[in-house]
Formats: sequence, C-alpha cells, structure tokens
Amino acid sequence: MGLPLQYAVRNLLRDPSRLAQTVAGSGLVVLLVMGAQSLNHGMRETLRASGSPRTVVLLGAGSEESIQRSEIADRAAGIAEASIAGIETVAGRRAVSPEIQYMTPLHAAGRLRRSGFLRGVTPAALLVHPDVALIDGRFHGPGEVIAGRLAWKRLGVRPEDLRPGSTIRFDNTDLTVSGVFAAGGTVMESEIWADLNDLRTLARRETLSCVMIRLQPGADPADAELFTRQRLDLELSAMTESAYYEQLARFYAPVRALTWLTAALIAVGAVFGGLNILYAAFASRIREIGTLQAVGFGAPALVASFIQESLLAAMMGTLFAGFAATALSDRLTLYFTTGAFTLSLTPVGAAAGLAAGLAMGLVGAIPPAIRCLVPPLPQALRAA
Repeated sequence: MGLPLQYAVRNLLRDPSRLAQTVAGSGLVVLLVMGAQSLNHGMRETLRASGSPRTVVLLGAGSEESIQRSEIADRAAGIAEASIAGIETVAGRRAVSPEIQYMTPLHAAGRLRRSGFLRGVTPAALLVHPDVALIDGRFHGPGEVIAGRLAWKRLGVRPEDLRPGSTIRFDNTDLTVSGVFAAGGTVMESEIWADLNDLRTLARRETLSCVMIRLQPGADPADAELFTRQRLDLELSAMTESAYYEQLARFYAPVRALTWLTAALIAVGAVFGGLNILYAAFASRIREIGTLQAVGFGAPALVASFIQESLLAAMMGTLFAGFAATALSDRLTLYFTTGAFTLSLTPVGAAAGLAAGLAMGLVGAIPPAIRCLVPPLPQALRAA
C-alpha cells in the first residue's frame, strides 16, 4: 500500500522557504543545461552552415588557421582566375572574389569602441557568397558599408544604430551604412562589408587576405591545390571553405566543452545543496515516519513518497526554467572571434533539461530517504 500523492504535496507546502530554495536550485541547473546545449548547438551549426565545399579559399601559406593573418599578393586573384579550371560563371562573370578580412575597433552610435570584423569586397563577392541577401537598403559604394544583421551585437549597439543612413567610425573616417544583409545563419551575419579599395586604404594594406573562388557543381577542388603547387612564387595554400570552418569548429571544441563542465560543476553544487535541504527536512520528520511505519506503511512506500515530493519540486523548477529558456530563445545573441549566433531552444535542449530535472529529483531524494529509514522503529517513535 502506498501513500497518497496529497501527502507529498502537503509536505512540500509545510515550509515555503525550503520549497522555494529547492525549486530555484533545480530551475537554475535545468536552465544551465538548456543554455549549454543551446550554446553548443548554435556555435556548431553556425560554423557548419558557414562553409561550402564548392568554395575554395586561397590564402597565404602558413596562415591556414586564420585568414586574418594571411597576406597574399594582389595579382594572385587575376592569376588564379585565369589558371584554375571549373570556376563558376554567373551572367558572364567568373565567381572570383579578392577580399581583405580585418578586425579592428569601430565606433558606432556614440558608444565606446568595440572590436568589429570588416570584410573588404568587390561586387563579385555576391557571386561567391550566394547566401548573402540584402534585407534593407542597397549594396555599398565608395565610403559606404553594409552591415550584417547581427553586427550590432558585436559592436554593443542597438539594431537601429546600424540601419541605412547611420555611420560608423574607423579611426578618423566616417563610413555610411547603406544596407543590412542576411547570410543564411553563417558567421558573415556579424560582419561589416566595405569597398575593397576603401579598406585597403584605411587599413594601410598593400596585400589581400584571401581570394575566394566558387566552383561549378562537380568541379574538383584539387585543381586549386594543384595551382598553388605550380605557382610557388605566390606562396599560396588552398582549402575548401567547409574544411576551413571545420578546422575552426575543432579549435572552439574546448570552449564548448568548458560550458558543459561549468554546468556540471554548478549542478553538482546544487545537488549537494538540495541534499542538505532534504536531509534537514526529512530528519525533522523521523517520528512521523516511524508512526507511518507503525500503522503499516513499508519502507518502499515511504521512499516512493519522498521521491514524489522531491520530483514535484524538481519538476516545478524545470517548468520555470523551460519558460525562461523559451522567453530568451531567439533573443539572446552571443559572439565569438569569427562570428555571432543566436541561442535557440531545440528539442534536444528541452529533453536534456527535462532529464536533468528528473535526475535532480531522484538523486536528491533517495539518500536522505534511506538515511531517515535507518533508525529502528522504537528509536524513531521516541525521536524529538
């Protein structure tokens, strides 16, 4: 025979402060688990979406881990366009984009300068990056830039501060924002694109960072690698864009692991805190537990009631955490060195949070319950 559920509910409501602590601790752990899963998923998917196996990156030999550090001769773009087979042609133009990728402090909307990611491009960049689409304004001209839809987050300003007509300051030069673009959830959405010659002048560079080449379907990227080996004078290295971002994903793997480690450490602390609360709560009811045993309720029924009590509190915390995660979903944007991404609650994240809540309820109840059932019945009945 088991104890009714109302018994567990009544015990929960005995001490509202204890209930609040238990619910808050469980909710915090579940929210952290959901957040860690969302962060890992968002960063991984953003990097995965950013690379295309049809796009080849020509960059300086020895700079394969960072395009920003790469420097190649300006003439490399024309030589590569004439030498590499299988380059895609759109409206009579070959998809070859010479680019400068440059990270520098920028000043926007009267705020303190924040590190921004500038990409100097020509109109040919739209042939190489087909995911890029203007959602407001127009493509930039000399003295103008277009901003990715998440660039405001990196600069620490409001979204409206990077709308068409606003300005950003690079050193002592004001650049007018002419448009806003989306890029299919890739890292480019946190970038600011400028005219290649403008950025070359402002950054005082005589070299390019890379040359991006879009290949036809079925073309072999090995042709680009063969070109770099034949033209040793250019000191180039070739890799597909997808391979480059896979490499970045491996680089950020320790960061993603650290988020899980942090969530686990806080969860362990919350479990021990919950154990202390339940030990104290159950220990004060030893006489009551002895009385229930005396009238015929066995140890399994009592343990089941304790688990019900703990699970109810943990599920309340899980419910609040789910509401909080849903409210923050698609609103919280994080950025890292090469891009930005928006956190979103996925089914996997929700399932992980639910599993964490169930584990908190079970682990938090069983040890205190067993501890309270250890004293012999006569001793339990005499407990103060």
